[in-house]
Amino acid sequence: MTDALAIPVVGGPIHGRIRPPGSKSLTNRALVCAGLARGTSTLSGCLDSQDTRVMAAGLQALGVRLQADWDRGEIRIEGTDGRIPAREATIECAASGTTMRFLAAVCALGDGTYRLDGTARMRRRPIGDLVDALRGLGVDAVAESAGGCPPVLIRGHGLRGGEARVKGDTSSQFASGLALAAPCMPLGLRLTLEGTLVSLPYLEMTRRLMTSFGATCTTGPGASWTIAAGGYAARDQRIEPDASAASYFFAAAALTGGSVRVDGLSRRSVQGDVAFCDALERMGCTVAWEDGDPAVGAGAITVSGRAVRGIDIDMNAISDTVPTLAVVALFAGTPTTIRNVAHIRDKETDRIGDLVRELRRLGADASEHADGLTIVPAPLHGGSVATYDDHRMAMSLGLVGLLVPGVRIEDPACVGKTFPDYWRRLADVAGFAPGWPPA
Repeated sequence: MTDALAIPVVGGPIHGRIRPPGSKSLTNRALVCAGLARGTSTLSGCLDSQDTRVMAAGLQALGVRLQADWDRGEIRIEGTDGRIPAREATIECAASGTTMRFLAAVCALGDGTYRLDGTARMRRRPIGDLVDALRGLGVDAVAESAGGCPPVLIRGHGLRGGEARVKGDTSSQFASGLALAAPCMPLGLRLTLEGTLVSLPYLEMTRRLMTSFGATCTTGPGASWTIAAGGYAARDQRIEPDASAASYFFAAAALTGGSVRVDGLSRRSVQGDVAFCDALERMGCTVAWEDGDPAVGAGAITVSGRAVRGIDIDMNAISDTVPTLAVVALFAGTPTTIRNVAHIRDKETDRIGDLVRELRRLGADASEHADGLTIVPAPLHGGSVATYDDHRMAMSLGLVGLLVPGVRIEDPACVGKTFPDYWRRLADVAGFAPGWPPA
């Protein structure tokens, strides 16, 4: 793909229908559960992306046997019954936070030496809270970069379990990683989450997926979980479409005054990001929910756009969709303030400071504050937008070009982290002329 992608302006409202690819978050959690289970599991509807391939390769490095048909979205996994076959492994996590955080905890189950590394940005993403929790469980774990950041070196001698405390104000993935490993600990785990918790729906996603693979995970007083020993049982698991990926198409309907139906999602989804539609409804859009169980591919959500108004919103629970809502806010009739998302500064890029910087390149009146940003409607113009190797920056900022001539997205291929076909699927829904995006 080209180094910079010019976004075509649409001639009117977008009307379309789409089933996004499988959820990255669910695919990677299911890979871990199936890899540690007793017996052989088959996952269907899996996302084919850099993040999911990195997770699959990481499990293989630990000795998990799997066969992936990425074109069909099917992965067959022979579980290890809670054991880590490899005595030594180097795991390349690239830019995948879930792979780094989840497999750091999984490696602690093993008897051997394991090192997890990633991109330059990954080496600046904090993991010290997870490393501290593992040490509290008796694991020899070290974060080798300054500030408690990867690479992570683990010298494992088995992980018996017991009680652990982990801070929840930087990433929910620390708690999810410990929880995913916990059923394979002989003593199980009582896990206490400390501080202000972020991205709570992702923790509930973890719990529900663990339960579907036969684990016993109960919530207790305060922010605590009790996870029983006993491991996982293999099963066939269907992966829901990705709700975060769906947000871009819902936003396209909102921006153009059109209507987009997303199949395979509903109120019953285990993904919290379906609540992005509630935010659009507050902004003036109409949302129609078709009941159905996404676990069997049913359900649908249709967003119909109209003139939007600004809102003041706490997006802690749906923080992956902050850049998407910020783009919708550019075209609102009144200001929008997004709050309680300080933790997204530690994502693939600083999704507050860098987002504000790129919105300003296009003429936006955007300002950052400690835990969010404010956008005041202002005239916009075209320009080249940096994406910082961040898939969500690219996918969301590209939507500005649907209405503003001359918007160019730098490094458009970075969407491969979670949605390799994004630009083509956007072209299909928006009705762009054949030949876009250029090869």
